[in-house]
Amino acid sequence: MRARASRHPVRAFGAATPPLREGECVVLIIVAFLAIGLLGSAAAQSPPYDLVLRNGRIVDGSGSPWYRGDVAIRGDTIVRVAPSVTDAATRIIDAAGQVVTPGFIDIHSHAREGIFDSPAAENYIRQGVTTIIEGPDGSSPLPIAEFLAKLDALPKTVNIGTMVGQGSVRAAVIGLADRKPTAGELDKMRALVEQGMKDGAFGLSSGLFYVPGSFTSTDEVIEMAKAAARYGGIYISHMRDEASKVVDSVKETIAIGERGGLPTQVTHHKIIGTGNWGKSVDTLQLVDDARKRGIDATIDQYPYTASSTSVGAALLPAWAQEGGREKILARLKDPGLRADIKAEMVRAIQNERGGGDPKNVVLARCEWDESLSGKNLADVTRMRGMDVTLPNAAEAAMWIVEQGNCSGIFHAMAEEDLRRILRHPATMIASDGGIPLFGRANPHPRNYGTFARVLAVYVRDLKIITLEDAVRKMSSFPAQRLGLADRGLIRPGMKADIAVFDSALVRDAATFERPHQYAQGMSTVIVNGRIVLDGGSMLPARPGRALYHGR
Repeated sequence: MRARASRHPVRAFGAATPPLREGECVVLIIVAFLAIGLLGSAAAQSPPYDLVLRNGRIVDGSGSPWYRGDVAIRGDTIVRVAPSVTDAATRIIDAAGQVVTPGFIDIHSHAREGIFDSPAAENYIRQGVTTIIEGPDGSSPLPIAEFLAKLDALPKTVNIGTMVGQGSVRAAVIGLADRKPTAGELDKMRALVEQGMKDGAFGLSSGLFYVPGSFTSTDEVIEMAKAAARYGGIYISHMRDEASKVVDSVKETIAIGERGGLPTQVTHHKIIGTGNWGKSVDTLQLVDDARKRGIDATIDQYPYTASSTSVGAALLPAWAQEGGREKILARLKDPGLRADIKAEMVRAIQNERGGGDPKNVVLARCEWDESLSGKNLADVTRMRGMDVTLPNAAEAAMWIVEQGNCSGIFHAMAEEDLRRILRHPATMIASDGGIPLFGRANPHPRNYGTFARVLAVYVRDLKIITLEDAVRKMSSFPAQRLGLADRGLIRPGMKADIAVFDSALVRDAATFERPHQYAQGMSTVIVNGRIVLDGGSMLPARPGRALYHGR
C-alpha cells in the first residue's frame, strides 16, 4: 500500500523558499539595526584591557636595562607594553616607584605534598614566584600523567610542572638494590622515562647522592638521559658528591649531558666542607670549558650557606642505606656494621655536611618528636647523656635514624663560594624549598626567602649582581631552560605572570632561628592575568595551572 505523502514536506537544503512579505522585511530590518546598535553600545562600554600597570620601572627579564613604561593585560596575556597606555581598563594599578618584572620561576621545588596542603602557596607568592617545577633530585611521582591530572583538578595559585625522577624510575623497576640492571630492566626504565616525558615532564632529574641514585652507574644515567632527550627534555642533577669529589661530580654531570644529547644542569650548586671551600673556581671553569666545547651546561643555586636533607641521607654511608629502612635498622643492630657506619658518620660530620662541629647539624623536623625541631646535634648528644665529641655525635645521629629519622639543616658552606657561583652567567636561582605548613617545625629559610634574599642582599646591599641580571636568573633563564616559550618575559603575547615590588623594601624575613616569616616588599603578584597578591594582601583567586612540557 502506498504511503501517504506528508502534508509538511521537508525542504531540501538549498531549495528555494517563498519570498518574505513586506511587513516581515521591515521587522527584520528593524531587529537587525537594533542588534547592531546594542553590540556597538556594548563594545563602546567594554574597556579594551582588563588590567593596566602604569608608571612602573620595567625589568623585562631579558637582562636588558630597565625602562619606564606601562603594561596592559587582557585575559591571561600581556597584550601591550608601551611608554604610556592611556586606554581604559577594568583595573588600573599605579606602579610608580616600583619595579615590574616577570613572575619568578623556581626550577627546583619540593612542593609535591605542600601544594595539596596549602594550594595558595603564600610563601612563594610573597617572593614573586609564579611558577614552580617539582620532581627534583631523582624523586618524582609516577605515573606523571596521574600526578598532573591531580594538579589540573586542584584550584591553586601558582603554575606547577614536574620532572621525571631517575631514582623513582629505578626504584620502580629494581627497588633499592645496589646492582646493575639487566637488559630487560634497563628497557623498562627507559620506557618509564619516555612515558614520563610523553605525559608532560620537562626532563630527567637525578639524585646521585641519594639511594637508589647512588647505586647507578654513569652509563645507566646516560641511557635514561637519552630517553628524555628524544622528547626535548633537560637533565638536572643533584650530583654524586658536593664535597671532596665535587669536581669529579661536575665532570660527570657534564658528561651525562654531552653523551646523553641534552642540556645538563648542576642543581643547587654548592661546595660542602671546610677542606673543599674554594673549589667553585674549578667547578665553574669546568662549566665554562664545556660551554666552549658546545655543551649546554648550566647551574642553579640558592643564596644560603646551609643545605637541607634528612639526617640519614646526609650522614649514613650509601651502602648502609641499601634495601630501605628495615635493612638500615638491621645493620645498626650488628655491632661490627654499626662500628663501620659510625666511622663513616664521624668523617661526614668532620669533613662534609657536619662542617667540623655537631652544632652545625640542626634538626628541622622530626615527625616522631616535634620538640626536637630547632635543636642541633650537639644538643641531642648532651640530651643523650654524652659529652659532645664527634664519635658521640655520630651515636646521637644513629639514634635519630633509629627513632624515625629527621630532616636537618647543615651549615657547611662558604659565603665566598656562594658569591662566586651567583655571579656566573650560567647560574639561575632556585629555592630547593617547598610549601611548608606555616608555623610547623623548623624548616630551612629558603622556603620563604630565596628570591627576595637575592634581591635584597646580593643585589641591593652587596651589589654582587645587578637587578636586571638577578631578574634574568629568576625568569627568562629558567623559562628558556624549561622550554616555557610563553613565560619569563614582559612582552606582548606572553602569559601575564608578573611581580611588582619596591626594590628598596623587598627583603627576606625568614632566618634559621625563625624561618616561618614571609618575604616582604611585594605589592602585586599576577598569575595568568589574575591578581593574587593585591596591595600586599593575598586574594582567594586560584588561577595557577598544571604545566605540560611541549604543550
